[in-house]
Amino acid sequence: MDTTTLANAQALDFSMLALFARATIAAKAVMILLIIASFWSWAIIIQKHILYRRARAEADIFDRAFWSGEPLDELFEKIGSQPDGASEKIFAAGMLEWRRSHRQDGGLIAGAQARIDRSMDVAIAKESEELNSGLSFLATVGATAPFIGLFGTVWGIKHSFEEIAISQNTNLAVVAPGIAEALLATALGLIAAIPAVIFYNKLSADSDRVVGGYEAFADEFATILSRQLDA
Repeated sequence: MDTTTLANAQALDFSMLALFARATIAAKAVMILLIIASFWSWAIIIQKHILYRRARAEADIFDRAFWSGEPLDELFEKIGSQPDGASEKIFAAGMLEWRRSHRQDGGLIAGAQARIDRSMDVAIAKESEELNSGLSFLATVGATAPFIGLFGTVWGIKHSFEEIAISQNTNLAVVAPGIAEALLATALGLIAAIPAVIFYNKLSADSDRVVGGYEAFADEFATILSRQLDA
């Protein structure tokens, strides 16, 4: 390699901003898309961590109140028919249906147990939907970001070969910038995809545990009401 070529290569700026500035419009669009996807993914990750931690804390507080020995009617009157916590909403759904299932003479309308179970199942489904919202975006980013980055890389390499053909020169100063710009797109794709995949798996497991806790509580509450019905 002659000294002129080496000097030209060393004079080039290979920082990320410089590589982005020299990239083609298509490669820039790919990089911007991947950066937005990465920031959005991290926003979802942080929001879900806060949501799950709050959900677990609310469930612990309500479990202590539920198993404190306080009469269920008094607990229901205390939290109201439209509480804020997820466990309280499930409890309120069951209690509302329990009260609606009583006739004016104090007797129970037939099929009360099935209706109570369905009411709590609907409440659990709504809470599960809220817990899982946004996770599909993480899965999509994890699955597609590497391929989007690869598209940017292929397009950048194509542009590099075109530059080589036009200049009729294959020295380092001509080849290196285009290849570096192209590889930046792949790197951004991996930066977006890897955290998305890792946290999708973790957050999905956390969501399943939280929803499993709701379902366990609903089963226990249904068992208590079943004993009341049998009595």
